[in-house]
Amino acid sequence: MLGCGQTLQSLNATVVEIARTDIPVLILGESGTGKEVYARLLHRLSARPDVPLKKMICSMLDRAELLRQFPGDTQCVSETRIRGTLFLDGIEELDLACQRALVSALSDSYPGSGGGGSLLRLISSSSRDLEEDVKAGHFRKELYFRINGICLRLPPLRDRKEDIGVLLEHFLKIHALDLNKTAPQLGHESMETIKAYDWPGNIRELENFARKMVALGNTESALEDIRINRTELTGSSKVEMSLSLKNAARAASRQKERELILEALERTKWNRKRAARELRISYKALLYKLKQIG
Repeated sequence: MLGCGQTLQSLNATVVEIARTDIPVLILGESGTGKEVYARLLHRLSARPDVPLKKMICSMLDRAELLRQFPGDTQCVSETRIRGTLFLDGIEELDLACQRALVSALSDSYPGSGGGGSLLRLISSSSRDLEEDVKAGHFRKELYFRINGICLRLPPLRDRKEDIGVLLEHFLKIHALDLNKTAPQLGHESMETIKAYDWPGNIRELENFARKMVALGNTESALEDIRINRTELTGSSKVEMSLSLKNAARAASRQKERELILEALERTKWNRKRAARELRISYKALLYKLKQIG
């Protein structure tokens, strides 16, 4: 990953240190920060770069498809269908049934057991903070600890603006070559406009911006789009704050409801009819809420 800032240099150094181990890696970062780039870099620097990386998009997985990737006998590592690196892209999107299946599949024979010699290297990515999901009951604690051998946190582009110039120059060069055009030259004022923008789409948005500049051959047109986006984002900030407060209130209410239900179930030794009476809701309503919280 290109960049001259200290944050990225430290991140790259960590990747080099851990790449040839089998320790599971969890990559966290906003959309567009380069999670897949780092997953592929870890694989390329691993002890088995000649074996293809297997990418699984978690939002498209169901339990049956997930289990097809693993052997029926989890004690027999040699039977696993995935060798080399398994990249679980967007692991926060797995439902609770898939999470349970994955916990079962990732037995002590798999990475992170400390035994060494595993045929499978597990890398997962998430655009959400999974610790918060664990606390809220949306992500299984045991799965979180299995996938989080080492956590790489990718900073958003707005927190590493010193790298924008290097990245933009790189993208302009490769897209000029690809489109057989001349890379535009940017003056000091143009660069200040680019660096003042927060880039909510992160590196992916910056690359699209560079491609657009090369394709149009018109720097000013692309810069005008940035100015418009910046104005719209600033104008909507008050509305977003109001919405975020409502969302926070809803989340707090759901969490408190979950705690009350679990306390009632523990008091009644998981007798759901008695728990429903204690909570002063119908038995059917309690079953529905139990399904909601997994």
